[in-house]
Parts: sequence; C-alpha cells; structure tokens
Amino acid sequence: MSTFTLAHLSDPHLGPLPDPKLLQLFSKRILGYLNWRRNRSRIMGGSYLEQLVDDMQAQAPDHIAVTGDLVNIALPLEISGARTWLEDIGPPEDVSVVPGNHDAYVPGAVRRARAAWWPYMRGDGAGNVPSNGTNSEATFPYVRKRDGIALVGVTTGRASGPWFATGRVGSKQSKRLRAILDDLGRDGFFRVVMLHHPPFPHATRWHKRLSDASRVRAVVKRAGAELILHGHTHVDSFEHIEGPDGLVPVVGVPSATSAPGGKKPAARYNLFRIEKTNEGWSCQMEEHGFAAPDEPVKLLAEREVAIPGGRP
Repeated sequence: MSTFTLAHLSDPHLGPLPDPKLLQLFSKRILGYLNWRRNRSRIMGGSYLEQLVDDMQAQAPDHIAVTGDLVNIALPLEISGARTWLEDIGPPEDVSVVPGNHDAYVPGAVRRARAAWWPYMRGDGAGNVPSNGTNSEATFPYVRKRDGIALVGVTTGRASGPWFATGRVGSKQSKRLRAILDDLGRDGFFRVVMLHHPPFPHATRWHKRLSDASRVRAVVKRAGAELILHGHTHVDSFEHIEGPDGLVPVVGVPSATSAPGGKKPAARYNLFRIEKTNEGWSCQMEEHGFAAPDEPVKLLAEREVAIPGGRP
C-alpha cells in the first residue's frame, strides 16, 4: 500500500464565546464562562487556529483526527458553530471526531453534540442519523477503515461537577473496544485509537483525570493497538502502554488554539505517515506548529514511531 498520512489536532476550544442567556449560566457553565472571559479568550484568541488548519490542509493528509473539546461550555450556538468549522476542515468521510469533557460540559450536551456532529463521529455503515436513545456512549467505539488503517473512536466525554474535568470510558464501552481491537488485529489493520483523556493517572491532576484509565490500559494490554491519540492536557507528550506484542505509542498534542508565549506549548498538529512494508508497519511522525508569535507554522520535529510488531 502507499503511505497513509494521518493528521491529528485537538482542543480547538472554538471562539469567540457566544453571549449566553442568563438561564444557561445557572449551572457549571458560569464557571467556564468566567474562565473564558478572564483567561481563555486571551490565551486562545488571534488567528493561530486558522493558520494551523491552513498549514495542515496544505499537507494534504488522507485523514484528520480531532480528539475533542471543540467547544468551551457547550452552548447550543457553540455546538452548531463547531459543525460549521468541521465542514471547513474537511468532509465527514475524511475527518473523525471524538468528544471531550468541554463538549459534555453539562448534562445533555454530549447528546446534542453527537446529533450535530454525527457525520464526523459515526462508524462505517452507520445510519444518517444517530439512534434516538439518550445514551450517546452506545454509539462508541465507532470504526472507520481506510486503506488498511482502522480509526477507532472512543468517548470519554461525560458531564462532571463544578471544578471537575474528568472523563470515563465505562465497562460496556471497554468490552466493545476489546472485541473491536481483537477483530481488527486478526484482520491485519493498523489500529489507531482516538480518545480525549490520556489513559494514564499521572498525565494530569486528579480532578481532570480519566477515572477508569486502567480499563483502557487493560484492553490494550490484551487486544493490542498500533497507535493511541489523545488531547486534553494541552501539552505535547509521547508515552507507551504495554500491549501483547510490545509497547504501544500514546501521543498527545497541544491545543490547536494556544497562542505562543503562554504557559502551555503553542498551537500544534501532528502528522503520522503510516506505511505497510514487507517487514511490517512503519510510522513516521512530524510535529508542526508555532515556535514564536510572529513566525508562521513550521516543521518543529520529526521522529520514527516504534510500532508493536513493526519493522526493526
């Protein structure tokens, strides 16, 4: 097969924030609204996201993975605006999305996001509209197969209490994930797992963690995967999970909107160039982003990603 290029970005936190109605702030949203006015509007303002997406599209990736937090406090206008943004970055068959904790900011938000973004987070062969059930988790994990690559979307986005940004996979979704990864592995696919929260307890503070991260690690240890992508932390990270055939790389990416010069790394996206050879899978990773406020997006680093069962 030819090289398959997968782009990964996360946490765009699309702005500006629409003016909420007073009733919409009688919830956890009041905290997020104040945080946006005091902090995020400054850190995530400007045209950095637009420049980053323009550069990413110029690389002509075969597929784009967006691992959550498209919005800030999940207002209805934010959710519909995020659908427009998704349409600008690519057609649904070429862009895969999983929700983050901000997309599930209050009860019912992730269900509304699922309905609005459904073409971007449905598996191959799924219907044109999501099921009428209120349990959005039932539609995850979804699977999309592209030229020997299997993109597996997992939801960790759940409404949480004030001052919390935790996520959860759940036992039912974990069982489905294991069965899916088992089947895809037997069929020889390069399995890319997409989720918002990192599957490690040490990756973030306790009130922002994936509460059942051990479930994800247990699934990967038994069923395997080739690559895991996440967001949430707003930093670049490269770690591993033990799999049945070796260590599985777990890669996080900074927020796609962060301005250079802040406490967190500047806006970035990653490119993965995946190829099947006679010796096994190979994967090359490129980091593209901002190095300084007045500089354009550029290639920051390159590395070869060691894949379980891949070529030496």
